[in-house]
Amino acid sequence: MATGTTVVDQQNKLIRFTQEINREYVRENMFSPYMGEEMTSIIRVRNELKQGGDTINLPTVRRLKTGIIGGSGTAVSQGQLQGSEEVIDNYGQRVKVDWARNAVVTNAAEIQKDSADIFGEAKPLLSDWGKELQRDDLIQALMACPSVTPPATGVRINGTLYNLASAGQLNTWNTENSDRVLYGATLAHFNATHATALGNITATAVDSLTGKNLSLLKRVAMNADPHIRPFKTRNGYEYYVAFTGTNGFRDLKNDLNYTATSSGGPNLLARPREGNQVNGAPDTPLWQDGDQLYDGVIVRQVPEITSFVTNVWTALKTAGATGTARVEPVFFCGQQAATLCWGQMAKPTFLKEDDYQFKTGVGIQMCFGTAKIFSAPVNTSANLKQLGVVTGFFWSPGDP
Repeated sequence: MATGTTVVDQQNKLIRFTQEINREYVRENMFSPYMGEEMTSIIRVRNELKQGGDTINLPTVRRLKTGIIGGSGTAVSQGQLQGSEEVIDNYGQRVKVDWARNAVVTNAAEIQKDSADIFGEAKPLLSDWGKELQRDDLIQALMACPSVTPPATGVRINGTLYNLASAGQLNTWNTENSDRVLYGATLAHFNATHATALGNITATAVDSLTGKNLSLLKRVAMNADPHIRPFKTRNGYEYYVAFTGTNGFRDLKNDLNYTATSSGGPNLLARPREGNQVNGAPDTPLWQDGDQLYDGVIVRQVPEITSFVTNVWTALKTAGATGTARVEPVFFCGQQAATLCWGQMAKPTFLKEDDYQFKTGVGIQMCFGTAKIFSAPVNTSANLKQLGVVTGFFWSPGDP
């Protein structure tokens, strides 16, 4: 009889696998807090197409500007209003919706082998995919050139995509929106040729996203005509929201924390220190991440904006400093900057019994369209102006 320590045969060893799948981190839609059905929302959600149809009309009207004040007599010069009534400047923007679907499928044999219920993660993975798609479509819509041409089949973004726009289309957008576009730290950088204006942005901190330049963006928005209505007004103060990528957010935080004054930026000098305790540390701007608030502007970081410059709007990687420096956009928004129009809200779908119930499939389907809200002079489709957003371009180098 053999003696000694018993060794478990390799084939008899117990193998345990975790029952939880570590899903890749997927960021929630960073635009969500600013989406709503109200006319005051930055991204206005419309649901009228849930009853059918693939195109919705968004009517817009502009404020009245002229009129007769006081006076008496019968002549216009003497104050007669009849015959001098002001025309209501109105426009209808068409937004087309289209379908987006995705699904995964497996069969009984693969499920039998699975020790971690990978297929059980299908539903949350599909949900994450839908959130990413809506977020990315909204980013592209905010960057697109307004257009009355419907998007191609299968495309949910209304407008001419920035990366597909011709030089002429970009120049037209730039010219028609000259009162609501900013290149770097000064209005003097503007040029009717979009590429030339981008090239005027220097590769220096002066033309990066700083507190000073954020205030300039706000003044551009306040002086634009047609007016860009603030996101909200409270106690006589107006508030806007700016969406920026990781690089621009980094530069702004650095400026607000350290360099805006000789002894420290506004975050260090003025932001409150009270709040919840986290690991014994007070809730200060140095230890608590999140939106930045400066000069009545809420600045929200949307990392995918930087990703779009890297992977889609690749011309911007060398657009500044006469073709040698990276530039990233900032979307400075008031009310009704963009819209998300639903044809069908996202809902789960399932593969019907197939191959004698051997295959199993789960999917998701939704129908929607996104657009930057624009307007034009009455009864024309020319001079398309984005109504609720100032587009800023700033020097935004990658991290060393």
